[in-house]
Amino acid sequence: MNRLFNGIYKNKKVLITGHTGFKGSWLAYWLSSMGAEVYGYSLASETTPNHFGLINCPVKSFINDLTDLDSLIAVFEKNKPEIVFHLAAQPLVRRSYRDPVQTFGSNIMGTAHLLEAARRTSSVKAVVVITTDKVYTNNEWEWGYRENDRLGGYDPYSSSKACAEIVVDSYRNSFFNTKEYGKSHHILVASARAGNVIGGGDWSEDRLLPDIIKSGVTNTTVVIRNPDSIRPWQHVLDCLSGYLVLGHKLLEGDPLASTAFNFGPADSDTLTVKMIVEKIKVHWPDFEYTIDTDSSKVHEANYLKLDCSKAQTQLKWLPVWNTDTAIDKTVNWYRDFYHNNTINTGRDLDSYIDEAVKAGVIWTR
Repeated sequence: MNRLFNGIYKNKKVLITGHTGFKGSWLAYWLSSMGAEVYGYSLASETTPNHFGLINCPVKSFINDLTDLDSLIAVFEKNKPEIVFHLAAQPLVRRSYRDPVQTFGSNIMGTAHLLEAARRTSSVKAVVVITTDKVYTNNEWEWGYRENDRLGGYDPYSSSKACAEIVVDSYRNSFFNTKEYGKSHHILVASARAGNVIGGGDWSEDRLLPDIIKSGVTNTTVVIRNPDSIRPWQHVLDCLSGYLVLGHKLLEGDPLASTAFNFGPADSDTLTVKMIVEKIKVHWPDFEYTIDTDSSKVHEANYLKLDCSKAQTQLKWLPVWNTDTAIDKTVNWYRDFYHNNTINTGRDLDSYIDEAVKAGVIWTR
């Protein structure tokens, strides 16, 4: 395990913001498994149960808000991380309509505070800022968005993440300019934009698969919004492998990696919500659903697809699991949790790495 990514994470001090969340907890588990010394800065998890609380991960946690700049800087100065993965955010579209000010504060100023803390800490060598596939101005077209397409955002969540990208670009130009790397500074910063992520251990609100699992467990009918909307679906380990490849490149001192990258599934796995529901039904038939026909519901994008050719060409990154496998692994994670009181995070990670080795992906060599 500790030889993955050329062994670069073994004994590294890694700070994860948002480590108590779904993706952050999986990332903390993987990094710890590779021998990294992991620190986490986040709000407490909002759900019971929650993945971070179940996996017993050896992370030194600091429970606080990113808007508290002084506390964040103090954590940086005391623990001296070498690389930072910034995942902390208000991540929900519909909640952003209910509380836009909190969303903008968390996602924009939280990112600015994170980068400022990194700027003031001499140990930091690399920062990976995680945003979303929704940072692009959505034209509802059928081809994938590329990293140089126009940023935008209709709803407060999407626009706040697009603003976070602008903050990243500003800090990169002003303080972490690649032309000055190794001269006036020693930090490389990149951003990562991923699609709809699934996997075991997610109990967040307004998430398709968790909502379905909860309806099956409680014997209630789940309401499906936007059944014809198209999204790029992928397992959490696929997008995390992209973040880790990107972090590896930054730690190696590759200035060409100090930019934005899309991490998404193959084109064949960009599917409608209803198609995903029917695939889940095959694996977990014990739920009923109804389609939301409310015409007054808030606006959400209908067609969203990523072009990941830049990551594939420049980073040599490729997804390992297709959507069918991702759904199978996710549903089985929840089934074993609810039926057998078993946490299969480690099993899924081992299986993912085994298949990545067989596929010969670059980070396993």
